[in-house]
Amino acid sequence: MPSDDFTLKVSFLMGFLVLLSLFLSRYFRRDPMLDAIPTVGFSDPILSYLSAVQFNFDGVRMLKDGYEKTRPGLFKIAKFRRWMVLAAGSELIEDVRKAPDDVLSTAEPTIEFLKPEYTLDFLNMSDSLQTDIIRSKLTWNIAVTFKEVREELIMAMDDFIPMSGGESWVKVPIQETLERVICRATNRILVGVPLCRDYDYQTLNSTFADNVVKFGMIISLFPKSLKPIVSRMISNIPSQIQKEIEFIRPMVEERFAKMKEYGDDWDDKPNDMVMWLMSEAKGAERSVEGVARRLLLINFASIHSMSLTFTQALYRLLANPEYIEPLRQEVDAVITEEGWTKAGIDKMHKIDSFIREAQRVDNFTLLPFNRLALRPFTFSNGVTVPAGTLVSFPASAIHTDERIYPNADKFDGFRFAKLRESERDTMISRHQAVSTSSEHLAFGLGRHTCPGRFFAVNEVKALFAHIVATYDVKFEEGKAVPRPLCIAALRLPGKANVLFRARQK
Repeated sequence: MPSDDFTLKVSFLMGFLVLLSLFLSRYFRRDPMLDAIPTVGFSDPILSYLSAVQFNFDGVRMLKDGYEKTRPGLFKIAKFRRWMVLAAGSELIEDVRKAPDDVLSTAEPTIEFLKPEYTLDFLNMSDSLQTDIIRSKLTWNIAVTFKEVREELIMAMDDFIPMSGGESWVKVPIQETLERVICRATNRILVGVPLCRDYDYQTLNSTFADNVVKFGMIISLFPKSLKPIVSRMISNIPSQIQKEIEFIRPMVEERFAKMKEYGDDWDDKPNDMVMWLMSEAKGAERSVEGVARRLLLINFASIHSMSLTFTQALYRLLANPEYIEPLRQEVDAVITEEGWTKAGIDKMHKIDSFIREAQRVDNFTLLPFNRLALRPFTFSNGVTVPAGTLVSFPASAIHTDERIYPNADKFDGFRFAKLRESERDTMISRHQAVSTSSEHLAFGLGRHTCPGRFFAVNEVKALFAHIVATYDVKFEEGKAVPRPLCIAALRLPGKANVLFRARQK
């Protein structure tokens, strides 16, 4: 006969399994509205948990499977706490694009992921000040500030990748280096010199984004009653905010003094993000603290996305070295005609195409801009999803659809340049890297398309053109493109060393 100790252990295990089942059933209880939508993975409330786990390491295949089986319809995949419905056709994607924010919210998934009440306690998700400034002031000033951005890119590359001349190669840990270069060049327009060149300031802004995501994920594992306690125990974000304040305080206070003395204009008034924020902010936000917090948010949204995009494009170039010479020829010809200007960068159609193609096949997110249904939402095909459902687009599957992109599994760096050649106006093209559509979703779609994409693409293109024109580049002997790290909806480039040397004429 089994011992009392054994019986107690079995009873405890069965009780635990019952409680676990009830817990999972609570999160995976499926509204009958969802029954008509095909499922990738398990539909059962309990077994769906296994599919949610599977998505964390097999998301690309699951999205492709659902897309191919249901296009142009809908399919669903289990997430840990709710169901996600994906629109697999252009008409249904348009339905999502047109939906108002009080029906399909873009803010709520971000809140759920980042837990801003604990990680970004200063952030009002409905406040669009920095977004409005990025969309207007930053975008309008791209041409005006181009010389400064390019100067900083070149100086940063020289500092982080010093060339010894001749035919010697310099080994570079590429991801970390590119992140530094892009952080420095971007902050040339955010905070200016000398602060953008401060190594500690770069480190602060680069690590802030990592910490927000990391702490948000950890805090989400705890019940609501414990989240504030856990946040105070593990988060160093308040100290990072204080460091940002300390870095910018002298500059901001000096500018506030000049604004008080001279009004809205004075000789040598800076034309940068700090000045735009100081001019546009109202109330308590018109302060050193307000400017510091918004600078952290802008760095949070820009540095990693640009460095990941650039790393993926560079890996594609190294894996396909036959593109180097034609890209060089384009850069040399344009620079001879236009010089290193915004107008010149705009004429580099092959550079632009190469970056857009890298985004098509390697974009770092499989699901750009999720929405959360705040109330039932009905698609144009008559299918309704209940409140609490995530709604998204299977971008990685759309980007590899043979019906949209012939030979979709093959990287064709000049795919979009060839498409632009057939258009009458090749300067304004739906095939350029900044353009969005239901067939190319790297930057999202509709009202919530990435507002900084014009600045970001311009900076990435300028750096890419500079590297092509200035350096020879290759992987270490015997090395190839590292395997990407796929975690849920993220597809991050692997780490590698890249060899640089001065271009051999």
